[in-house]
Amino acid sequence: MRRQTTALVMAGVTAAAVLTGATVSNAASGPSAAAHHPTSSSASAAAKTISLRLRPSSPELAACFPNARSRVRVALTTDAIGKDTFWIRASGLKRRTAYTVFLIQKAGTPFGAVEYIGDITTNRYGHARNRFSLIVEEAFAFNNETQVRKELNSVGFWFADPKDDNGCLGAGSPVTQFDGDASAGVQMMNSGVHKLP
Repeated sequence: MRRQTTALVMAGVTAAAVLTGATVSNAASGPSAAAHHPTSSSASAAAKTISLRLRPSSPELAACFPNARSRVRVALTTDAIGKDTFWIRASGLKRRTAYTVFLIQKAGTPFGAVEYIGDITTNRYGHARNRFSLIVEEAFAFNNETQVRKELNSVGFWFADPKDDNGCLGAGSPVTQFDGDASAGVQMMNSGVHKLP
């Protein structure tokens, strides 16, 4: 009886090992595994990527920051993983200064609908960069009362502190609401006629 029980236990272990090996093998090599459960890295590797260059938002700011440059790059992965990756880099800006980044309906004034997506802060050389995870390709603003939908296909960033643009525009420069505390400076750069999909 003991010999028979031992044989049954060993057979069960062997069968379990074979079954487990087959399941792991199918999960690792099955053709539909990656399609149904994509990882962030695999989806990003196959993602379509788009780029936009941003320019100073006014002649006065362009003259004040003649070396200002900014580029936005977006990996479009919402369909695969439920979000996109948005990178922004900037240089030639005011040093040690915070800026608020928005997806916007219209690149320039009056801007229309907007979405605040994050901040960038320059270092001592006037360089800044950041990465945000959010839906970009399908970003929109919707007013349920009026049933009006606005696509957010442009990008811009503002001086987070209203005093930070005074060196270029003077102490009477506008105070805007483009920050979480509803007190910001003017828009520094935007994507102009170039739009996100």
